[in-house]
Amino acid sequence: MSSYLCLGAKSLNASTPRQPKQTVGPHPILASLDSAEPLKSFSPSQLESAAAEIRDVLCNLLSTRTAHFASNLGVVELCLALHCEFDFRYDRLIWDTGHQIYPHKLVTGRYHEFPGIRTSGGLMGYPNPHESPYDLFMTGHAGSSVSTAVGLRSGDVLSGESDRRTVAVIGDGAFPSGIVFEAMNNAGELQDDLTIVLNDNKMSICPRVGSVASYLDRLRDNPFYTGLKSEVIRLLDRVPMFGDPTERFLAQTKEALKAGFLGGMLFEELNIRYIGPIDGHDISLVRKYLAMTREMKGPVLLHVVTEKGHGYKPAADDPVFFHTPPAFQDNDGQAIPQKSEGLPPYTQHAREAIRKHMASDKRVTVITAAMCQGNKLEPIREQFPEQFFDVGICESHAVAFAAGQCKTGSRPIVDIYSTFLQRSFDQIFQEVALQDLPVVFMLDRAGLTGPDGPTHHGLFDISYMRVFPNMICMAPAYAAEVEPMLDFALKQDHPCSMRYPKASASDANHQPSEIELGKSETIRHGTDGTIVAFGAMLENAIAAAELLEGELDVSVINARFAKPMDSEMVRETLTRDKFVLTVEEGTILGGFGSAFLESAVAQKLDTRAVRTIALPDKFIEHGNRNELLHQNGLSAEQIADACREFAACSSN
Repeated sequence: MSSYLCLGAKSLNASTPRQPKQTVGPHPILASLDSAEPLKSFSPSQLESAAAEIRDVLCNLLSTRTAHFASNLGVVELCLALHCEFDFRYDRLIWDTGHQIYPHKLVTGRYHEFPGIRTSGGLMGYPNPHESPYDLFMTGHAGSSVSTAVGLRSGDVLSGESDRRTVAVIGDGAFPSGIVFEAMNNAGELQDDLTIVLNDNKMSICPRVGSVASYLDRLRDNPFYTGLKSEVIRLLDRVPMFGDPTERFLAQTKEALKAGFLGGMLFEELNIRYIGPIDGHDISLVRKYLAMTREMKGPVLLHVVTEKGHGYKPAADDPVFFHTPPAFQDNDGQAIPQKSEGLPPYTQHAREAIRKHMASDKRVTVITAAMCQGNKLEPIREQFPEQFFDVGICESHAVAFAAGQCKTGSRPIVDIYSTFLQRSFDQIFQEVALQDLPVVFMLDRAGLTGPDGPTHHGLFDISYMRVFPNMICMAPAYAAEVEPMLDFALKQDHPCSMRYPKASASDANHQPSEIELGKSETIRHGTDGTIVAFGAMLENAIAAAELLEGELDVSVINARFAKPMDSEMVRETLTRDKFVLTVEEGTILGGFGSAFLESAVAQKLDTRAVRTIALPDKFIEHGNRNELLHQNGLSAEQIADACREFAACSSN
């Protein structure tokens, strides 16, 4: 018998299974759970019923709003098995890239609150320690689970609570992140007890890329593993051990062959025991292996194979679309998306601008970090495969990779979410800005991302990009400005950032004037005061000025640049107008308003007539984007009210 299996496992049903509390309703099992503890005594059939209820709840949710779907369907059985074998009110559980947290929430006493998930005031779509003791971290970025788990285990050992078990669940899409290997390197040295569950579903948001993905494929599909493993291990276990150094040689050969045929040589070399792969949808099997890993010493990696979208055929057939699909109605197993109306989003305009430049200039490349779908780049991937690079969830590498391309004469565009680009702050500094390389950063999802919440809001990029020497910071304010702004960026000899929100792009009934470095654009002339808007807030600024007609005659300026600031515009507005309001969809600290004031101070101008309207210095919860703008003083009505108040103060 393999030494992997000699450790044994605790009985899965040591006591007589008890029935869950009976509750009237469509989901009696989930409705009866105040915590996950009762799951431990469920029979296999009860667990299967619980899995069916979870999937039904998920499908019902998608009939009302967009939400993460395929990833949650894929971890239902894994989630149930984890809660059967551990008590995560005391033990430690970290879900990496926590958008697959829905089954976990449903079995930890949050079923009755679940219909409000991802709405203002409702449950967060990610783990949230404020909701439940079962959630330890808000995990919205990929790759950090193993590091935090290693730290949790180390801290428990230091505090004398080594009986607490620690589990990190990480997907194969997140697994190539550099921080994962840093964590495994540390875990292999510390040798603290730790279970790493590698949830392998052949997917990130899009199909995985890279050699680590290929390695996992070989572990899963190698015919030597599936056909010869048992026989080889049985033969090796019969080899007698005798003599030194022969005994040492045979022992080393045995372990090497076992690792080779079982897979996992990479992990074994890092001093992490590898087990698997196993079927992640077989609850009893997963429980058996989890029970085994719970009793093992040192770090263990359990390779679990799941299917993204499992249990709902449309999602299993197209897990990319069903990652975060639009609201849909199920019609006898067919998903019918609800029609959506509105102008095309900024992301689509950005994609078309990128495609135009790639077609006309072979030096232009686009680099994404596993967000091909989110950035709507699939047509570019198909049309320009040699100019398209998906590096996986490795944002730091993406930026350094772009710097390397840039040095050879290429003109790389790093197309990435604002919140994810934060992960590459040092590479923006060292490899791009310090070298003054003309990398173009297109920051999608800048500002409030709506129901994704604080882990995904792109609030900080104005502040963290403009601190770097050589960096140019821009933002298009309407649809027709996106393409010429990218054209301008690609002609610069310095790095440029270009931010835009997760929102429909206004046409503004306006054709853009020529884009000049550090120059703003006046949209509307007035005599009483001025609203200076950076980026997509121009739409609300124009609407505010229209609301004020008959009361105040207000100018509206499209700032275009946060760096370099239009110092001439700053001087003119402060010497001409009674008041100036700056408006931006970013944090108030270090943002556009700060840049405006810095320019005014540098010119020795009186800043008492300036008021900055921006997002407050706090993490903002999830909700509808327009609701969040209103909650934080950025609606058109609130901007108009601010003008009235400021004008009244100025006249006194």
